[in-house]
Amino acid sequence: MAGFVNVDPSDAVPIWKQIEDRVRRLAVSGSSPAGSGVPSVRELARELRVNPATVAKAYNRLTEAGVLIVRRGEGTFFAERSSRAIKADRTRILSEGAQRFAEVALSVKAGRAEAEEEIVKAFEAMQSIESGDEA
Repeated sequence: MAGFVNVDPSDAVPIWKQIEDRVRRLAVSGSSPAGSGVPSVRELARELRVNPATVAKAYNRLTEAGVLIVRRGEGTFFAERSSRAIKADRTRILSEGAQRFAEVALSVKAGRAEAEEEIVKAFEAMQSIESGDEA
């Protein structure tokens, strides 16, 4: 499962939180449907070059939140979740990202219109890349 998730060691966000956030995004986006397996703690730790305890912390939190399910002897899998739970996660993820962007915009004294313009441009650029329309 090479490339399951990636982390940025230079990011101020703890690695376990980066792993948790990226796995939540996979669950919310539908790109990893219920029943899809995830790498073992050791496999992912080796791939990301992090301590297995770091991956275990993220997986434990995700299991407690109902995002992942552990089947003893079989492995760890994405759990079946209600559309309400998925929507709540999507809203939380978007809200956290918006908060970070607003902090950056305000720190450089950007006005709302300027910040919104940059969000629209970034969104359109990302959609273009995802659809393969990049110039």
